[in-house]
Amino acid sequence: MAMIDRNFTFATNGTVTANDLHNLIDSATIYQDLITGQQPITSVGTNYELLIADGTNPNAAPNAVTVYDLFEDALTAGTYTNANISAALTYGTATGTRLVSANATITTGTITTGVIPSLTAGTTTSTAATITSGTVTNLASTTGTIATLNSTTGTIATLNSTTGTITNLSTTLAGDFTISQGTGTLGTSGVTLGTYGGATSVPVLAIDAKGRITTASTSAIASGFTGFRNRIINGDMRIDQRNAGASQTFTAAAALAYSVDRFYGYCTGANATGARVAGTVPNEFAYRFTGAASVTAIGFGTRLEATNTIDLAGSTATLSVQLANSLLSTVTWTAFYATTADAFGTLASPTRTQIATGTFTVTSTLTTYNAQISIPSAATTGIEIVFTVGAQISGTWTIDNVQLEAGATATDFERRPIGTELALCQRYFEKTYDVDTAQATATNLGMAFVGSSAGAIYGLGGVQYVSNMRSIPAIRYWDGAGNENKCSYIINTSVSTSFVANTNLGSAPYNISTRGFLVGANVAVNSGSYIHYTANSEL
Repeated sequence: MAMIDRNFTFATNGTVTANDLHNLIDSATIYQDLITGQQPITSVGTNYELLIADGTNPNAAPNAVTVYDLFEDALTAGTYTNANISAALTYGTATGTRLVSANATITTGTITTGVIPSLTAGTTTSTAATITSGTVTNLASTTGTIATLNSTTGTIATLNSTTGTITNLSTTLAGDFTISQGTGTLGTSGVTLGTYGGATSVPVLAIDAKGRITTASTSAIASGFTGFRNRIINGDMRIDQRNAGASQTFTAAAALAYSVDRFYGYCTGANATGARVAGTVPNEFAYRFTGAASVTAIGFGTRLEATNTIDLAGSTATLSVQLANSLLSTVTWTAFYATTADAFGTLASPTRTQIATGTFTVTSTLTTYNAQISIPSAATTGIEIVFTVGAQISGTWTIDNVQLEAGATATDFERRPIGTELALCQRYFEKTYDVDTAQATATNLGMAFVGSSAGAIYGLGGVQYVSNMRSIPAIRYWDGAGNENKCSYIINTSVSTSFVANTNLGSAPYNISTRGFLVGANVAVNSGSYIHYTANSEL
């Protein structure tokens, strides 16, 4: 082919035919130098025009198109290293004025307005990209780092990232947690920073459903009772010196009768029975009444010495108890104080003043209940706690872990060592029998020696109690065969250790005090006398 010869000339006023001109153009080759030799420009305005030919129709003339219109139509598959798009953007659908192919990657750029229903960024290495306005409905990233995520308006409905880091995130979340510049902060709970509780007080905490402490305070440990919070003795029914777990019959409308140590029972309408029974772990024992036809009421109570409760006067105390009833659903509690110190009167003629009363709604499952009691300033004379039920005509009523403590907060039941609890009980009732042997049992084990005799002259013997009694006690005694008001003896000259039972003392117990008593031995020649006894100074 021939190159266009710029030096070629036509004759002046010569004639060039159309055919000659077409032949000239068709036979010419336009070399690349014709284009590359042009002056380059550094920017293209949106109104600049390009000539674009239709590759499917070589005979068609080229058409002009502006740069703006070219990119307005679509961004297709490929990588755009610097795309600044200021108008509306729809990504993934063809409903907007711009369409970015699902296979396209924009590594650097600013999208000022856009709705992006699904954005996956798995290979981008860009360090700067900003969405200033818009909604990202679903943002998923399988790898990569979002160094800075700023969103002043809009919502990220779902953010899934299995690999990667958001190093700088600021947001206010619904609830009690905020994130500022990548640092999370819990909302305040209202509790003042500090230490609560110590040698003279215990912490009192309120905890919400999220496990946070919402209020904190302290409750003073009552002076003189550190380690002895529970003013009630034998509240877990472990000590039963009178019956050793045997069933006891309560006679209807009779005087109150003591059962397990420090507790009494009574009933009306018909006789009822009660006994200490095996408890459910962690409780070793419990006390249980069994109902009977025509029973109209059953009561179970304890009386507390003034010296052990005087400090509660004019304050709030908390009563706790575990209860279950297989027939009835209501248990009534009542608190009293004695009219005079430690004198509560009898069941028929009480000498006491009611402090407060209330009810617990119970089930057949042993459950802990508690109530707060405002103790009046006049209650310096001793306190009585009584639990009652109505017509227990069948079924059972179980009581356990009775506790009365200072303060308005119920704490766990206080379990004292068995030796300590027994010693506390023995201030009110003690015996010579083993602790698990009921009084009046036929046994020589544990009998007290009360003196010896020579001929018709009996010797005097003395008995000292295990513990100082609360008051001068009532004394009962038995011989080794279980005969009341009798003694047993052994002849001193005999090598035999056999006891002779059912004989009389030289004199019944006398000079009874809170420390012991005297007694006269049997008058048998050269004999030593022995008795079992109980000393009772219950309130």
